[in-house]
Amino acid sequence: MTSHLKSPEVFLSMPHACSYLPGRSATSLFLDPRQPLDSRQYASFMRLGFRRSGDLIYRPHCRQCSACIPVRIPVSRFWPNRGQRRIWKRNQDLTVTASTPIYNEEHFDLYQRYQAARHRGGGMDDPDPKKYMNFLGSKYIDTQFYEMRLQEKLLAVAVTDNLPDGLSAVYTFFDPEEKHRGLGVLAVLWQIEQARARNLPWLYLGYWIKECVKMSYKGNYRPLEALINGRWTLLTDTHLENSA
Repeated sequence: MTSHLKSPEVFLSMPHACSYLPGRSATSLFLDPRQPLDSRQYASFMRLGFRRSGDLIYRPHCRQCSACIPVRIPVSRFWPNRGQRRIWKRNQDLTVTASTPIYNEEHFDLYQRYQAARHRGGGMDDPDPKKYMNFLGSKYIDTQFYEMRLQEKLLAVAVTDNLPDGLSAVYTFFDPEEKHRGLGVLAVLWQIEQARARNLPWLYLGYWIKECVKMSYKGNYRPLEALINGRWTLLTDTHLENSA
């Protein structure tokens, strides 16, 4: 007997302040959290532009704004630019190991230092371990916390979802005192190489927002595909101009 999985219900949030563009209101579509998805099911929704925050799977759905554009890197076609190659070479003294997605005090201490330095007052610098894990972890999705270390010193953690058709870069936090290393860039480059090694076609980067400095950096990875009008298509130089 063939079983048919019921598609989760989709709800529309109440309007709320936009997290990325000051002065704007936002609304989101989100899936019924009472119907959790596994990695395979979640991948099908990622191809439709959804993303997760903890176990909440959502997609921006703003009536008068389309600034949040889902993007992914076709890893077989990616070639790093000069600056990215320098960062990769600079960090060859680091080791990367996979850690299980459970609460780790060393990770949380680094996360707090990162938030204090980079996003103070942004709503994510809450010193609550439970909120931290509710944001990054998932009970149902295959997730790894990849540790980047210089000998024994933890410099960065890249939270990554493993999906049937690619990897999803959930969030990366790193030592704010190691700016010269470009650890955020390194994490993306490392995840690209991991996807290649596993013969997975995509690295999903979430939403590219040209008008938001914290989200526009994704335009620095070429080629870059975007979900526009329901179709994945390569972003052109016209789309990407001024995004660096």
